Amino acid sequence: MLELEHGFRVVDVHTCLTPDAVGPRGRAISPDRLEREMHQAGIVRSVVFPSPDPGRSYVSANNGVARLSVDRPFVAFARINGTRSPEHTPTNRLRNVLSQRKEWHTTPSDVEQYAYDDRFHGFTLNPDVDGLPDEDVLEKLDEVGLPLLIRGGSDAPPTTLAETVLGRSFPVVVAHFGGHPLDRELMDEMIDLLETYDDCYLDTSFVRYREQLERALLEHPDRVLFGSGAPASHPNVAVMEILTLDVSEDKLWRAFSKNACRVIDVLGPNVE
Repeated sequence: MLELEHGFRVVDVHTCLTPDAVGPRGRAISPDRLEREMHQAGIVRSVVFPSPDPGRSYVSANNGVARLSVDRPFVAFARINGTRSPEHTPTNRLRNVLSQRKEWHTTPSDVEQYAYDDRFHGFTLNPDVDGLPDEDVLEKLDEVGLPLLIRGGSDAPPTTLAETVLGRSFPVVVAHFGGHPLDRELMDEMIDLLETYDDCYLDTSFVRYREQLERALLEHPDRVLFGSGAPASHPNVAVMEILTLDVSEDKLWRAFSKNACRVIDVLGPNVE
């Protein structure tokens, strides 16, 4: 694809980097190729994290992503998991009460180690695959205060996120506007929740609806963060979807970089 020329400084808060260079559905994507694609799209810094892998510890994958981020414009987030099911059925409520941490589950000490390791700058979580953290882990996340990027959607709707991770002392970035896969009603519910939770933000990855993107930027211009969803979505495509919105240039600047730099300070121009 041709290199985009748009004049914005763009940072990306949602990029998957798999240490073994095999991406979604087996697509090979090396760190060098990912870096080239980001450069093509005019993206200067990218938050990267390993792909989900249920039933296994993420220590090795997280360390691999941190290693591959060295000397590249990548900012590593550590993927975590939990013992609790996000589904609110009677069976799962009972299961959550009885659940015990297994050897592959993230512990409070894991969170602390990641937080004070200068290779990592936040955490990411996919409730559908990895569950939700127990209260001990959430309290440690509160203590360290680093941002959490969490996948929102039909498996972890806005009500579930509000009951578990929102309203705490760390910033929460809800991926896909909280509506994966392409659920406009959930996206609207998540946008509504921005009125209640001051430290909640939305990332634009895999949001294909102009109405929801423009609504969020018009009503909450300080809460929208650009996410490409690479490599599953080409960053050129993701950038163009934002560039074609009918909003002011100032709001585009906020979505592309200003908001993210406020939430994740290492993305700022002074650390490039």
